[in-house]
Amino acid sequence: MSRRIRSLRRPRTVAAASAATVLGALLSLPGQTAQAVSPDVVISQVYGGGGNSGAPYTHDFIELYNRGSATVSLSGWTVQYASSTGSSWSTTALSGTIAPGRYHLVREAAGSGAGAALPTPDSTGTIAMSATTGKVALVTNATALTCSTGCATKPGVRDFVGYGSGASSAEGSPTGALANTTAAVRSGGGATDTDANSADFAVTSPNPRNSSYNGGGGGSARIRDVQGAAHRSPKTGQSVSGLPGVVTAVSATGFWFQDPNPDADPATSEAVFVYTASAPTVAVADSVTVGGTVAEYRPGGTGGTNNLTTTELTSPTVALVAHGAALPAPVVVGTGGRVPPAAVIDDDANGDVETGGSFQPTTDGIDFWESLEGMRLQLSDAAVVGPRSSVGEIPVVPAGSATRTARGGIVIQAGDFNPERVLLDDALAPTPAADTGDTLTGATVGVLDYSFGNFKLLVTATPVVSPGGLVRETTPAPAAGTLNVATFNVENLDPSDPQSKFDGLAGAVVGNLRAPDLLALEEIQDNNGATDNGVTAADQTITKLTAAISAAGGPSYSYRQINPQNDQDGGEPGGNIRQVFLYRTDRGLSFTDRPGAGATTATAVVNNSGTPALSYSPGWIDPGNSAFASSRKPLAGEFSWHGRPVFVIANHFNSKGGDQPLFGRYQPPSRSSETQRTAQAGVVKAFTDQLLAVDPAASVVVLGDLNDFEFSQTADILTAGGALTDLPRTLPAAERYTYVYEGNSQVLDHILVSGALAATPYAYDIVHLNSEFGTQLSDHDPQVVSLPLP
Repeated sequence: MSRRIRSLRRPRTVAAASAATVLGALLSLPGQTAQAVSPDVVISQVYGGGGNSGAPYTHDFIELYNRGSATVSLSGWTVQYASSTGSSWSTTALSGTIAPGRYHLVREAAGSGAGAALPTPDSTGTIAMSATTGKVALVTNATALTCSTGCATKPGVRDFVGYGSGASSAEGSPTGALANTTAAVRSGGGATDTDANSADFAVTSPNPRNSSYNGGGGGSARIRDVQGAAHRSPKTGQSVSGLPGVVTAVSATGFWFQDPNPDADPATSEAVFVYTASAPTVAVADSVTVGGTVAEYRPGGTGGTNNLTTTELTSPTVALVAHGAALPAPVVVGTGGRVPPAAVIDDDANGDVETGGSFQPTTDGIDFWESLEGMRLQLSDAAVVGPRSSVGEIPVVPAGSATRTARGGIVIQAGDFNPERVLLDDALAPTPAADTGDTLTGATVGVLDYSFGNFKLLVTATPVVSPGGLVRETTPAPAAGTLNVATFNVENLDPSDPQSKFDGLAGAVVGNLRAPDLLALEEIQDNNGATDNGVTAADQTITKLTAAISAAGGPSYSYRQINPQNDQDGGEPGGNIRQVFLYRTDRGLSFTDRPGAGATTATAVVNNSGTPALSYSPGWIDPGNSAFASSRKPLAGEFSWHGRPVFVIANHFNSKGGDQPLFGRYQPPSRSSETQRTAQAGVVKAFTDQLLAVDPAASVVVLGDLNDFEFSQTADILTAGGALTDLPRTLPAAERYTYVYEGNSQVLDHILVSGALAATPYAYDIVHLNSEFGTQLSDHDPQVVSLPLP
């Protein structure tokens, strides 16, 4: 199977946020005076025209906003007012708390006129404020100020607003003059604070908001409102502002930030990615408020239509609240935390999960991981279920997951493609070398992202590996007198591969497979490999391998094969991969040659007085059939084992390229490649039926890389009627795998035997020496069957 190639996140052109939108150069740490920018609570609105002629509201008010990332107690605090040039201050006591991203409405004196009632206030006072110009302070104690100027820097002053041009004290310069119908309203829904009243406030219509306000805009929205309980944001295309949170991870094109005060709904993520296009200026543990446009980004662009989208904020405005904030505690996934569904990826969408089906994080794996998008997660003692890939990804499951193999992997079964899997990714921190069966000791922490059809935990620190001690298997020594038949996909072998690969394969054949009598190889390339110059012969490739086997102490193997037409059999362009028979003649096996076949010649079954034979040996089965267009043709050969004919068909069916991903947008995923494989299986089945129609007791072996599961329709076609037995199906479920892909142990390679052979006390073994390890001779495991032919 071909491997996916991972690209860096977001290779696209989007206007970056200008430097002016990223505020914070003037900011310092919490605990200082208002002149040093409040880390949390600010005065977000001032209105003094309540009840005056034409006033929209009956009362004056002061509105507060928490732009920080933690709840703040207002107990003992006051808001204070003085005239534009005065030094005598009136106070209103505050009480209660103010949560991040929320408001606190302080109602003051009423005028004599009409107007609408304010929303229910959170605190009340009796201060009669000027409608046009004055001074308002937020103070962390109850002591009244005594200043006329320089008030913003006095001890205890958390925030200060001078409104109207006549104010004698302000942060920077005061706001514009107010009126009966206007208020000073802080930008960013209350989040913007640069210690410049004139810049931070707009003079506009009053908009009083209390602690219950959740109007979906201007600072009242939270990250969870942006994410929503769905695969796409309910606010896509909308502008939001003042979203509070703490930066949890930073990439070259943006950052993730998370609300440290989550709600009780597990269906809505509390984190989101902020796309800045270039390196952001924030750092991990910065408390920030962010505004921007909500967008859905689909990884892979036009070529990634099968991928889910990730929610992000684009064209952001970022305001720094404070450095060194506590990171939100990671959500534990697994025992003691949120446990992912064990079997179901999705069972209700029946199409596009972005537009159909129910969002069910507790039962559907694709919804479970979506509900955690962007969040800080922790896996404790994560179990490695596949080797670290060439692009730095490690598939893991939470400790305690079921359906594990004896060697530490996790197998797929019909109806269970293991939704508990997640890939660790090295985009933010290196991932270590790891093999199947290893454990990542302790806490593995990262932020959850998505790309190339998979949810990925981008680790923020390199995990610690505890080796599982996995060793490469060796098949048991075969019983005396048995015919030993094996199949092995050697992954695009050609003479340009290093000698170490040939020597490694030779060692596996001699040592791990015990030098079988017959070995069907898949993915033997031509003599110049991927060079596409018309060469199709593979004698140099095969000779180099058989020489290495002999040098490793193995027997002298002969071979048979058919050269394909150039570039007609799929695989790596120019490589002309094909199946090859290697066989040894020192133990009673010989090849029955009936020459004359070529790349377009079909072999056929001949009835020789009740004994089947092949018209051509070796020969291809129906090479002109459309089932084998751009794919390998089945190689049939007639052998003789101590005078008894044995028919062997070596296969390499159509690959899974083009199938929709397991965690993709469309559920259930379409396996379009299966159509060609089922057609190929039908051709091979018809051929074996012809052999067995001549002699029902004929010895027939069908083997190779079928690129499909033991429970697939492809396997069902081959085994229909019971004439052939698929040997992987005879193993316990936890032992059925020849390949590990993205952590899923699965059967792709098969050996099937006819009824006469299945009735013997054969010994069958999948020899695990490649797929579970980071260092591989091939990405497939070989398998061998010992047949005690009568």
